[in-house]
Amino acid sequence: MNFLMQPKKLKTLLSDPGSQVILEKTVAFFETMGKTRLTEDFNRKVWYRGFVDFIAAERVFAKLLTPRAYGGGDPDCRWDTARNSEYSELLAFYGLGYWYCFQVTILGLGPIWMSQNEAAKVRAAELLRQGAIFAFGLSERAHGADIYATETSLSPDGAGGWRANGEKYYIGNGNEAEMVSTLGRVRDGSDDYVFFVANYRHKAYELKKNVISHQEYVANFALHDYPVGADEILSRGPAAWDAALNTVNIGKFNIGPASIGVAEHCFYEAITHAANRTLYGMRVTDMPHVRKNFMEAWLRLVGMKLYQRRATDYFRSASESDRRYLLYNPTSKMKVTLQAEEVINLLWDVIAAKGFEKDTYFAMGAVDIRGPSKLEGTVHVNVQLIRKFMQNYFFNPADFPPVPPALAPADDLFLFRQGPAKGLGAIRFHDFAPVFAANAHLPNVAAFSRQISIFKEMLAKAGPDKAQDLDPSFSLPLGEMFAIVVYGQLILEQAALDRIDARIVNQVFDVMVGDFARFALQIYGMHAAREDQRECCREIMLIRAVPAPEQAAWIWKDHVLALDGEYRMSD
Repeated sequence: MNFLMQPKKLKTLLSDPGSQVILEKTVAFFETMGKTRLTEDFNRKVWYRGFVDFIAAERVFAKLLTPRAYGGGDPDCRWDTARNSEYSELLAFYGLGYWYCFQVTILGLGPIWMSQNEAAKVRAAELLRQGAIFAFGLSERAHGADIYATETSLSPDGAGGWRANGEKYYIGNGNEAEMVSTLGRVRDGSDDYVFFVANYRHKAYELKKNVISHQEYVANFALHDYPVGADEILSRGPAAWDAALNTVNIGKFNIGPASIGVAEHCFYEAITHAANRTLYGMRVTDMPHVRKNFMEAWLRLVGMKLYQRRATDYFRSASESDRRYLLYNPTSKMKVTLQAEEVINLLWDVIAAKGFEKDTYFAMGAVDIRGPSKLEGTVHVNVQLIRKFMQNYFFNPADFPPVPPALAPADDLFLFRQGPAKGLGAIRFHDFAPVFAANAHLPNVAAFSRQISIFKEMLAKAGPDKAQDLDPSFSLPLGEMFAIVVYGQLILEQAALDRIDARIVNQVFDVMVGDFARFALQIYGMHAAREDQRECCREIMLIRAVPAPEQAAWIWKDHVLALDGEYRMSD
């Protein structure tokens, strides 16, 4: 069984023929393009015109990003998180830039599908059918994503309309987006937030520059008395504020799958290179430290994929009474993206100079993999966000019915009516302990469970004081430890659903035991840590993963080294 995506032998989780056709045509597009053209376009920073033309001709974005009610009867049109996640992984497998075009179109559509403006929705659906891409005009140069400080303004024009003025920065697709969902403030005495639509073709829309040196176009644009009619207002007041944050919730969830796609392609290149290279009279993959790196990289990838798959179920089953996705989403964003960076680090330490060669995908991936963890909120922002859930997660569990796998083709319409972006501290979670208890026969899950018990005791009896809570140098590693618990819980849930071999699960937790201890060491070494906290961290660090040499040898032979030559992109 190959746990990694293999486009030439694509095994989609999606059951409907229309989705399979979209994936297969996308694979055919990139494999026909070939790696030579792919890498040359990346190195020359060529805007991906061919890809934009492809998604227009095949109506790919129209099918993936149009809710069924606006799909004009096309049976393939729906907003399906499972499908969008899989498509994100596939696009990034071939290049993060292609995924980024998809990602910012998702963000641009969020405020539209969340609005009460039916004319804008109909227009968006028609533009998608025509092959348009979209953009999300939120960030500003001086403030980044600090929307409290938004300066773009909408002023009455005296004739029932508005004039927009201001600059936006870091706006993906801002060079060709037919609808740019733009956040501003209304200057009519109310100072309300407002989302309105702008178009890049208008003479009052000044495209100033691409602010990055890459294939993507991340725009700085300015609006100069841009006319805005009533039919171009998407939302105002609290609804606009909520649309900004809730749109980020939707877009954030696609970042983890993109990181997975990049890491998977890099893994194929790295294992095939190393397994067919002889140094100092021995095959590189026979060297113990090389085996260790490949094993750890593969186990981290397996964990990433299991977590993301299970988190998708909670995303799709969300409702007003079940908002657990608001924890699993930022955990995906910060944890999966950082795991992908770690995978690339492990692989690059093996292939060394090969990772710089301009005709490899690895050279692309090594450059791009640092990006996802910085999008839709930095790691620090997302760690601080998930800490809001820590009390209820550990000490106030609720009864929820089991959430089954959510792979059926359907619209995830709750995402467009998430409601007010507040009340995070009141969200409840099902008890994490039973799934760990069910796997206690696995030595490394048992070791990890002992670490969790000590960590929970530390929170209850030696938790951070006010000064520590406000000090990111202390609160961030604490949040990282919490995230690993959440991460491990969903990995175990998905492993049970997929009937993953227990030996693989045990080895995944071998890695996680070490990660948990590493963050405990950070707290232990801090001057601000109290002695009772250090004692808990000391106990956590003393718990070691349990070695299983025969188990590891089987995984190496049957699952890791077996990927030598498994995938090579067409030239």
